[in-house]
Amino acid sequence: MSIYYLSTLYVGVTSDLVKRVYEHKNNLVEGFTKKYSVHRLVSYETHDSAESAITREKQIKNGNEFRNSK
Repeated sequence: MSIYYLSTLYVGVTSDLVKRVYEHKNNLVEGFTKKYSVHRLVSYETHDSAESAITREKQIKNGNEFRNSK
């Protein structure tokens, strides 16, 4: 999820994307997305296991994959 004009990016893992997007867009979840009003889904990936999804999440958070794309 992102605020495109402020370049704020939230990266997370979920087993139910539709539910999670609904929760974030309606500020039902306390935390980063509510605090910074991050409500726009810009990309998602599917994985065969939670472990591979978490590994990918860490790669994105530690890298600069999204920082330089506009």
